Amino acid sequence: MIISNIHAAKTHLSKLLVDVENGEEIVIAKAGKPIAKLVPFSDGPVEPRKPGRLKGKIVIRDKQDDPEEERQNVFQGIDW
Repeated sequence: MIISNIHAAKTHLSKLLVDVENGEEIVIAKAGKPIAKLVPFSDGPVEPRKPGRLKGKIVIRDKQDDPEEERQNVFQGIDW
């Protein structure tokens, strides 16, 4: 894996893309913090979606579409 800062990545993008074509993964960092990754493009098969992955992680409240409650939430904390 190659790590490159933004300035170097802009300056040497063509070389980095050649490295990616050769199988390298390039991490682009800003102030030392990774923000993006260049990886080889693949048209290969994508793992199929698995139903139920988010079961138990999504909560639907009662009266979710109550317009009066929505108005109260929008204007909550505004000092008129």
